[in-house]
Order: sequence, then structure tokens, then C-alpha cells
Amino acid sequence: MGIRTWDRTPRIMNLRDIHTPVLLDRCVELLAPALAHEGAVLVDATEGMGGHSEALLERFPGVHLIGLDRDTDALRIAGQRLARFGDRVTLVHTVYDGIADAVASTGRTHVDGILFDLGVSSLQLDESERGFAYAQDAPLDMRMDQSAGTTAADILATYGEGDLRRIFERYGEEKLAGRYARAILEARRTAPIERSGQLVDILISATPAAVQRERGHPAKRVFQALRIEVNAELAALENALPAALDLLPVGGRIVVMSYQSLEDRIVKRALAEATASTAPARLPVELPEHAPRFRLLVKGAELASDEEKARNPRATPVRLRAAERVREAA
Repeated sequence: MGIRTWDRTPRIMNLRDIHTPVLLDRCVELLAPALAHEGAVLVDATEGMGGHSEALLERFPGVHLIGLDRDTDALRIAGQRLARFGDRVTLVHTVYDGIADAVASTGRTHVDGILFDLGVSSLQLDESERGFAYAQDAPLDMRMDQSAGTTAADILATYGEGDLRRIFERYGEEKLAGRYARAILEARRTAPIERSGQLVDILISATPAAVQRERGHPAKRVFQALRIEVNAELAALENALPAALDLLPVGGRIVVMSYQSLEDRIVKRALAEATASTAPARLPVELPEHAPRFRLLVKGAELASDEEKARNPRATPVRLRAAERVREAA
């Protein structure tokens, strides 16, 4: 995918319909010390429809925003929402593992704050024709960037039983992965599986009645697994976090919100490594060059309050982690 600044031509939707950003006040609070000075630079690595960015640009008039997203529809909507900030906003069409190149394309070598709001966006869930939601019948697309790549229907048509089972187990943590893989292969011998309604029917038929009574919708984990596979989300995240941390100077801050355990484990591991001492075992005194590069800003993973969950149900599964750079790299 090429790195390019995005046209901010208004179109697509009424801004009154835009979703409520998750943990907005907390994100502003955590990023505030890094963004309070004139000329500060913020990267919103998952721009979406621009809700978090808008609040941060309003709160900190000296900030320049670099907003990244792979979804061209999201960039157009964010451009409309943020147009009033003029040249304080640069929108870039890229996956977030291209963060270093995106920042370099603006002539900068470092930034002061970075925000990741991971997972599928409200825009993608609400537009039924994108195929992300198992509750609505639609073409099985699931591409966050609809300009390129393999669709979920392509995967269901071409993957063998072993590969389907692998992604359902790895990315959906699905206990019935093998059963569902076999059911899909059997069904596609009769007709291509091209719509979400078809896939939901296959999964429900393959799920024992007792299991259906004990847990949530049979399609939930499979749809998650397909979405992650289509968009290579976990590989992108594993590459993006170290690159993002390297862009932060002393005093720079990063905030990451994840919505499922696989993402959160990657975030937790990356921040644990960044906040750990590199001193050899049994060294009596920690030398300065072995001191941690970052410090955690929250203990563990912070969750949304009951009030926010009631006000904004999409905040229910969120896990927030944050860190600040305290030492330059050796």
C-alpha cells in the first residue's frame, strides 16, 4: 500500500451519525503531558472517523495530527470531520505498521504522542455491505482496505481444512474449529460461500444444541478469525508497536486500546519488554544503559467504567494500556 496524503473532500455520511469514541476523556488525560507544548505531533494510528483526533486537536491547539488508516472510507469521513483544523491535519492511507514511513513522509523523525484504537471500527460494523457483522446478511468481504487484498469469501473458497482449522483456533480461539472447518468444506462442494448469512447457517447447523445454549453466537469467533486473517491484523500490530515506540522521545507517550485477548497479549508483551531492565542477572548495580526505556502509566489493563459501558456498549471489552518514554535508546 502506498503512503500518500489523503484528500479531505467531504462526503459519505452525516457527521451527527458518527459514533462515540471509546475512553475519550481517559485518552486525552494520558496523552496531555506529551502534547501540551507548541509544535507537538500526535499520530492517531487508527484514525477511523476522527473522534479521538478531533478532541485532541481541540484540547491542544499547538498539536499537528498525522492520522493513519487503511480504510479509504474512514479517511474521507475523518477528513470531513477534521477539515476545520486545516493544515494542522495530515491524513495518510496506510496500515499502522507503516507508521515510521508515514511520519517520515511528513519530514519528521519523532512524534510526541501515539494512539492506537485497535480492532474493527464502528464504520465497518455499521455498513452491512462490508460483511464484518454476523447479524446482517452481506457479501463476505471483511477487508478494511477495500482497494486491495483477499476477501473472506476467497479464504472460504480456497483454504483447506487444516488452514481453516488453524485460523479458527489461533485467531478465534474456537474450540469447535475442526468441526466448523469440515462443515465449510462440505458446504462449499454444493455452492460457493459468498454471503455472511450462508456462513452463519453453516456454523449454526454444525454447532451442537447444548453448546449453543451454553455460550454466545456460534459465528462470533469464526467471524473474528476470518477478519484477522483477511487483514493480517496481528502481524501488523506486532510490527507496528516497536516502530511506534522508537518514534517517541523522552516524555513521549503511547496509548493503546484493544478489544480482544489476542491483541491485548501482543500489546502487553511489547510494553513489558520496553519497560524491563536489560541488566544481566546478578549484576549488583544497574548501569544507566540497562535502565528501562519506558514506564507504564496504568497498572495492568484499564477497563471502561460501568457508566461508560452503559453509555457506549462498544466500550465493554476495551483494555487500555499506556506508557511513557523515560530514557533514550542506548
